[in-house]
Amino acid sequence: MNAQAIISEIEAKYLKSDIPQLYVGDTVKVGVKIKEGDKFRTQPYEGVIISKARSGINSTMTVRKTFQGVGVERVFLLHSPQVESIKVIRRGKVRRAKLYYLRDRIGKASRVKQRFDRDLT
Repeated sequence: MNAQAIISEIEAKYLKSDIPQLYVGDTVKVGVKIKEGDKFRTQPYEGVIISKARSGINSTMTVRKTFQGVGVERVFLLHSPQVESIKVIRRGKVRRAKLYYLRDRIGKASRVKQRFDRDLT
């Protein structure tokens, strides 16, 4: 048994199965576990997926939102234990793999058209 097979066998145990089909341009609500003292709570983070990278257990997505007029981006490891849930709010109609141009837009110009031909599940 080679090293790559051993690594993929170990990683398979940690892969999540409840992740919905995600596309760049989708608006998602990510439930992030936050530790306060000795308690855990779930904080929602809602924004547009501007990029997806890698595959398998290392897959990530960058979610961007505007908070009080300031653009905030956050990179999430999809299979991380800190990510409790991912819910698709709306599907976006885009023609690019990376939406980095949204960083230069403000207000209504940063909106993404909605797509109705894909399910939210």
